[in-house]
Formats: sequence, C-alpha cells, structure tokens
Amino acid sequence: MLQLHHFPASTCSQKVRLVLEEKDLPFESVEVNILAGEQHDPRYVKLNPMHVVPTLIHDEKALIESSLIIRYLDDAFPDPAMRPGDPFGRYETDLWLKRVDETLHPAAPVVTFALGPRLALLAQPAEVREASLEAMPDPKARATRRSVIEHGVQAPEFIGALRTFIGFLDEMEQTLTEGGDWISGERFGLVDATLVPYVLRLEHMGLDPLLDPEFRPGVAEWLARSKGRPSFTRAVEAWIEPSGVERMRSVGKAAWREIEGLLENGTQPPRPGQTGRLLQ
Repeated sequence: MLQLHHFPASTCSQKVRLVLEEKDLPFESVEVNILAGEQHDPRYVKLNPMHVVPTLIHDEKALIESSLIIRYLDDAFPDPAMRPGDPFGRYETDLWLKRVDETLHPAAPVVTFALGPRLALLAQPAEVREASLEAMPDPKARATRRSVIEHGVQAPEFIGALRTFIGFLDEMEQTLTEGGDWISGERFGLVDATLVPYVLRLEHMGLDPLLDPEFRPGVAEWLARSKGRPSFTRAVEAWIEPSGVERMRSVGKAAWREIEGLLENGTQPPRPGQTGRLLQ
C-alpha cells in the first residue's frame, strides 16, 4: 500500500520514516543512493522531478516534498494524530515546517557536504563527480554543492549555514524551556519528527559542542527523549551504518577548532569563560 523511495541518511527521508513508524505503517523500501547519483536516474525523475528524496507512493500516486508527505500521512492515517487538534496549534506546526523548509533545510547539505561525504566525493574521478553535480536541476544549489566539496569548512557558504543551525537550536531551547517535553505540543508530533534528523546531523558530524547540555539542556534532553522512542530505533538507527557515522564524526571533531575560529571571527559572542556564551 505504501512504498517509500528514500536514502537512509537523508534528513527528509528520516523524518518521513519517523512519522511512518510513529503511526505503525508498514512500507516497501526502495533505496535511492543519492551519493551515487541515483536520484538523477530518468526512471526516478519521472516520480520526483526535483531529483531529491524521499518520494512516497500511496495507492499508485506519487507524493513528493517531505513536509507535504508527513502532513498527508497525518491526514490519511490520523491515528495517532501528530498535529494539535485546534486551528492555532496546527498553524504553529505549519509555521515550524515552513521555516525548516525555507531556512534550515537549505543549510543542511552545506554543513553535511563540507564535512561528511566530501573526501569520498573528492576521491571519485572528476568526470563522475561533475556529472552528478551537473545533473542537479537548481543552478544555485549546484554552485553551492561544488563550493563546499572543493573548499570544505572554508567555503564561503559554510559558516552562514552553521549559524542557521545555531539559530534554530536557540529557538528550540527557548520553546522547550517555556514548558513541555515536545516542540509539537503535548506529545511527539510532526515538528519533533522534522527537527530530530537535523539535530542528529550535528551529532553525526561531530559538532557536539553545539549540543552541550550545559548550554542547551532543553535540546539535549529533548534529543535523548526522542532517541528513546521505538520509532527512532526503527526509523533512524536501523538504517544508519555506524562505521559511516564514525567516519563523519572523526572529520567533524578534527575540524572543530577551525570551525570554532571561524565562528569567533564573525559576529558570534565569545566562548564561555570569556565575556559571553559561544554559539548561543
């Protein structure tokens, strides 16, 4: 009944899988290796003209755009509900999802490709790497991807993207501090399922200082609660290759001093113990 075309480590794929597992919906898995360029295969592009994952097939209809997919799932399979029942609560959910799509999500591949698969991509034959880049339909995204692969954390796009993550972490901290275990409201919902993969991405990139419980206790406790849910085990952990995560973490940890210097040379406040709180 449900067929999901996805990539295990994709943030958008993870959030859709989280919602599927929260609703206990079985699905047929079709993996699309985006590092190998399979999202550009003409057969896949017929399903998803945006050349991205995931794509959900339901009753022979293709659904794209992960935020729309999870809202569709909550409408089509309303038990358990993952959005508040009142109009204002739904508005707040939609506002979070809109801001993630427009602001946080574009920052994610910048941070990811500057640290994660960059070395593996640079090891590819140049013509293979360029063919995959040229297949990206958005010229701006293509130029940004090329820049971060070539220059890593020194790419001009990197530090602004990381500051976008920091801004969301601070907003999440404020929301969680004001009350409640979940950003979605009284229970784990669509906003939480959406944000978990992005916060987890920072951890997987070895950027642990950004998630230090001393400075963001609300986010740290929220992430721990999220990881404790059965849906996380089935939707995220079951699909992640531990050795791949360790490779990414080692790269990020090795680059942290350089990243910290870039942040401190910009508009960020200085680190704790000086005159303010770093990265807050």
